[in-house]
Amino acid sequence: MKKSTYSRRKFLGISAAAAGASLAPKSILLTPEPLLASARPAPASDRLRFGMIGIGMQGSGLLTESITLPGVECAAACDLYDGRHTLAKEIVRPDLPVTRRYQELLADKNIDCIVAAVPDHWHKQVVVDAVSAGKDIYCEKPMSHSAADGVAMVEAAKRTGRIVQIGSQRVSSLVCKKAKEMVAQGMLGDLMMVEGWLGRNDPTGAWEYPPPTDLSPQTLDWDTWQGNVAKRPFDPYIFARWRCWKEYGTGVAGDLLVHLVSGMMFILNMNDAPQQAMSLGGILRFKDGRNMPDVHATLFKYGEIPVYMRLNLGTDMPETYRFQGSKGILEVTEFGLSYTPQTGKDSGPSYYDSGFPHEMRAAYEKKWHEENDPKLGQEPMLEAMTFHGPDFDDMKPHLWNFFEAVRSRKPVVEDAVFGHHAALACHMANESYFRKTAVSWDQASKSIKS
Repeated sequence: MKKSTYSRRKFLGISAAAAGASLAPKSILLTPEPLLASARPAPASDRLRFGMIGIGMQGSGLLTESITLPGVECAAACDLYDGRHTLAKEIVRPDLPVTRRYQELLADKNIDCIVAAVPDHWHKQVVVDAVSAGKDIYCEKPMSHSAADGVAMVEAAKRTGRIVQIGSQRVSSLVCKKAKEMVAQGMLGDLMMVEGWLGRNDPTGAWEYPPPTDLSPQTLDWDTWQGNVAKRPFDPYIFARWRCWKEYGTGVAGDLLVHLVSGMMFILNMNDAPQQAMSLGGILRFKDGRNMPDVHATLFKYGEIPVYMRLNLGTDMPETYRFQGSKGILEVTEFGLSYTPQTGKDSGPSYYDSGFPHEMRAAYEKKWHEENDPKLGQEPMLEAMTFHGPDFDDMKPHLWNFFEAVRSRKPVVEDAVFGHHAALACHMANESYFRKTAVSWDQASKSIKS
């Protein structure tokens, strides 16, 4: 018998090729559900009237989408920058009431609910004030600016019984819904690990936004905008690029990681904070005075499962999840998902037999084939599947879920507890980065511990 020259690497390569040849790919188009098909024009007496707080980059998009939904209208808008009063009127109608004081919207009995898109350091105050005033609220992600803020927001939502929807739209995505169904059906088997990544490679993606050209202490209430943060002189770049500073924002963790975490939580049907987090990163490219990292990698522990999330503002990488299971791999991207099954079994005799004497190896391999080779015509055909769907950043269905919940009083898809748990992952990632050590969530004290 000719001596075998198979190495472990060659064996694995041949096995992988054989497995790939047995996969029958199937591509399926995900058709969006007729979200608004049953919705009819509502009489004026039944229309929902919302107040819009914050009409910047994200807020203007939320406002534009909201007023296209049947039975929904904007009653008034608020922003501390006067130029966005003009923008709100351009989006809605020329006679739209506008103000710098959001408290006026909360006091207006004709306003049923609030949609808010303000800097992170204002989230807690706006949400707590809104629910305390009897208003339901849709608040942009991340839910909170700190773990303590999140705890206070959850308590306020429970105390008042008002509806709080957090704006991580992955939980309303058709792509993520299909992934969730596949996981629930057991297609992954035992979950081994989760990976996620997202990267950008341009100044705009790194929040180096151009400030409005007419921005000044006359057109912007700078002192109020700063909130409870230590006051500093007027700076139009901080106003436009607040995500770069921990005093106002939560960095790539709150801006990008929260998408990955909320989508993962939804797909895996979990609603918990991570037990532990360990981060590495730094300001490697955008050395523009920011104090939040532009590269941030975090290893989390959820139960027994390691979750590895990577954010990068110096290399473009499409947002991707990879769920690794004993029965296969599920990869979820912006416009679809693919599932590649694995048997978890040997596809041939063990390469360890290269250490057997020749006669023993021959007997072992003969016996293995007799016991494991399929009969002719009964070879298993593993089926890989690919699904294509709409962009999973589904703002309109997410908003519609909120407005329908305001009408029906049914639960939303991303309430304050879910939003708090997703935001805690971001806060733990940031705390680990700044403390330069692993951190854990202590449920008893409701705080992040080193």
